[in-house]
Amino acid sequence: MAESVRARKLAERIQQVVATMLDRRIKDPRLGHVTVTDVRVTGDLQNATVFYTVRGTEEERAGTAAALESAKGVIRSEVGKQTGIRLTPTLEFQLDAIPENAAHLEDALRAAREKDAELAALREGKDFAGDADPYKRPEEDAADDEDDEA
Repeated sequence: MAESVRARKLAERIQQVVATMLDRRIKDPRLGHVTVTDVRVTGDLQNATVFYTVRGTEEERAGTAAALESAKGVIRSEVGKQTGIRLTPTLEFQLDAIPENAAHLEDALRAAREKDAELAALREGKDFAGDADPYKRPEEDAADDEDDEA
């Protein structure tokens, strides 16, 4: 089911508010370099899931998750003030898996490039077992027949 326009606009506004709050107002030392990647709001506008990424080690990710959990109330309060809707949605922070998926795809592409390079090296200096193009085309057959008759 497609999400409503209102939910999409609210999600965009929540993303802006949360990113600004994390950048300027939340001063928790456990908070690492956080990027808010996406926000999804339910159709009834009651719950919002905030997806984020953190650069750093697994330990820094755990610290950032704890910092976000402890600052959830302050962030939700600010979201309520800046959006002006009657019921402020509950916030849930979820670590986004996009960087890990991208790294996995990069590894697969690198492995494919290496295999292609190996095949190109094996093919170097080799010839086809038969003709380069073993398939005859109709116009070639007609040209060959005319040459034979003449």
